[in-house]
Amino acid sequence: MATTVRRAVLTLPAAPLGPENPLPPLTAPRDVHSGLRAVERSLPPDMARQMRYAPLRSLLPVRRRDDYGRERVPTDIDAIVIENDRLRATVLPSLGGRVHSLVHKPTGRSLLYTNPVLQPAGFALNGAWFSGGIEWNIGATGHSTLSVAPLHAARVPAPDGGEMLRLWEWERLRDLPFQVDLWLPEGSDFLHAGVRVRNPHDRPAPVYWWSNTAVPEAAGTRVLAPAGHAWHFGYERSLRRVPVPHREGADRTYPAGAERPADYFYDLPDGERRWIAALDEDGRGLVQTSTDLLRGRKLFLWGAGESGRRWQQWLTEPGTGGYAEIQAGLARTQLEHVRLEAGGEFAWLEAYGPLAADPGHVHGPDWQAARAEVAGRLEAALPRATVDAAYAAWRPCADHEPKESLATGSGWGALEVERGGFDLPGTPFPAAALGDQQWPWLELLRTGAFDEDGPEPGPSLVSPPWRELLEASEPGPYTAYHLGVAQWHAGDRSQAVRSWEGALRHGLAWPALRALAAADLVDGHPERAADRYAAAVAGAADAGVSRAAAAALAREAVTALLDAGRADDAAAVLAGLHPATRARGRFRLLHARVLLAQGDEAAARAVFDEGFEVADLCEGEDFPR
Repeated sequence: MATTVRRAVLTLPAAPLGPENPLPPLTAPRDVHSGLRAVERSLPPDMARQMRYAPLRSLLPVRRRDDYGRERVPTDIDAIVIENDRLRATVLPSLGGRVHSLVHKPTGRSLLYTNPVLQPAGFALNGAWFSGGIEWNIGATGHSTLSVAPLHAARVPAPDGGEMLRLWEWERLRDLPFQVDLWLPEGSDFLHAGVRVRNPHDRPAPVYWWSNTAVPEAAGTRVLAPAGHAWHFGYERSLRRVPVPHREGADRTYPAGAERPADYFYDLPDGERRWIAALDEDGRGLVQTSTDLLRGRKLFLWGAGESGRRWQQWLTEPGTGGYAEIQAGLARTQLEHVRLEAGGEFAWLEAYGPLAADPGHVHGPDWQAARAEVAGRLEAALPRATVDAAYAAWRPCADHEPKESLATGSGWGALEVERGGFDLPGTPFPAAALGDQQWPWLELLRTGAFDEDGPEPGPSLVSPPWRELLEASEPGPYTAYHLGVAQWHAGDRSQAVRSWEGALRHGLAWPALRALAAADLVDGHPERAADRYAAAVAGAADAGVSRAAAAALAREAVTALLDAGRADDAAAVLAGLHPATRARGRFRLLHARVLLAQGDEAAARAVFDEGFEVADLCEGEDFPR
């Protein structure tokens, strides 16, 4: 059977994602990996340097995705199927290019943990994320802001003359284009993924990349990698080098046997082949390997404790088995970012496929023998030289122009190409993708004037070239507002405040008041922030903003009013919301907090007794007592 690439439709119970949060995120993103309390003193110099290099301090220009729920309904999702006589891969281009499933046809075995539902949860850098399959994480430490975003997709000639699927987008946190080319060589048991990240700018850029693969967490499944040590990140915020497989008297290579969530970043020796495998009690499962540039390998496990089990249940439907993740990245750990020079690129090849090994060796007491068994079986199934040759054959194909478009991503890449005049062979960003969010910025680029109106500002752009265009443009309320956001992102907070005050004077009331209130909170002025939030809520109501904007503003305003001791004003904000918004779990929780602040403990308890779920609950989120 020749390799085919075809469209399909996948029907899943899915919770709608809802609209983007229209408020620009002015506070630093939450990161469960930040604020390390204990770090190994003898870090390798390159690792220590990359841990300090360009940590993410802002989500801008990306918007948050936090308006989803937990009511799932049957939903048709566009999919693309890549298939030969050995494997069938199903890809979801509208959801970050996720490889949803990978089936070994001769055995009928599913090689991945495939979630039977699409349930968003607050794990991505900007909110919505879902579990299962193979995901492509780019940008900064954490799950990508593109986790539930559409990517461009097209059919492209493969290195062997067949067909492959190209996925590509413009990653906006670091302003970098990337592509993932997926193909199945004829007769191969391995899905090949050629990945390229380019820096078209005249300055270096920080790069983060981790390919995360969810695998079934069966009781006898063992994760193996060619390492005798790992960097252990515990969620008590420590990073230490530990032996593999045993730590504190237990074998930590069996995900189902761990008690707490943890990351194990395997310390692969230089020159060692890069691979990681998850094999069940019979020695069968999935192996991932790559060319050497993709140096990192990691095991993530939820653990058997109450919190880990609860998160796993939260992400799927009852009766579904658990999962662990085997991951591969550009650096040793996910606390690092790698410098990509101006005009440069990173490129590598990954391969995913079935592996069968002797279970006696895989699960034997000799860790070195277990690793050697898996390495030998991998070499027999897919020699290292074959992977290197496939990479060399793919490199010229990475520039091939797409033959047929299969899906359309965002218009942001087209806008950046228009602004920068970038030449990016193989990844065209068509002008046809430009939409309503990009048109005011295209007008600014072409005429020097920012033309926007309506009650809600569109997305802000914050990179230096766009900030300079705003500074040189004709003055106006929206120009001043967006300039303030860009200045805030650049760390020029005093000038941002002046720009927002200018937007307020020009008549753009509620967005400027909200931005000024957020600045007040950062500067330690909670009373003034509360005043401005209350005024912003009133102004938004008069302007007739969307329910999404009203909800996002109220969520911030109620919290600020409570922090300022103004429970009655917070209650009034909640009372002014649409009933459907007030019924959401997040706002039920805020309602309980307001009642408690008003001294009505019985009513607050009744809210909890009635029951609610906070759909957008985030990992590591703290709630005020």
